[in-house]
Amino acid sequence: MANNEAFSKAQQSVAQSSAIAIQDATDNLRNLSTITTTAIGVALSQLLATGDPKYIKVIEEAQKVLAKGTENFADVGKKSSKILEDFPK
Repeated sequence: MANNEAFSKAQQSVAQSSAIAIQDATDNLRNLSTITTTAIGVALSQLLATGDPKYIKVIEEAQKVLAKGTENFADVGKKSSKILEDFPK
């Protein structure tokens, strides 16, 4: 009985840790989205105002950052899911 309780608590702990990791990845993606959207908006405004093509590079780099953040979010989700799936039942 004690082993069953310990195992149940271990399962809960792993599930909670996985949920926290996914929450953190979600927060990270949300923050990256805010920052990159703002950077793109400012760069686009400057591009339209000045016509300077250097702002195109800023937009492209901001898009890359957001894409990388999205990949990270997906990776954390997949790995967390795999950990839960592989945890003994």
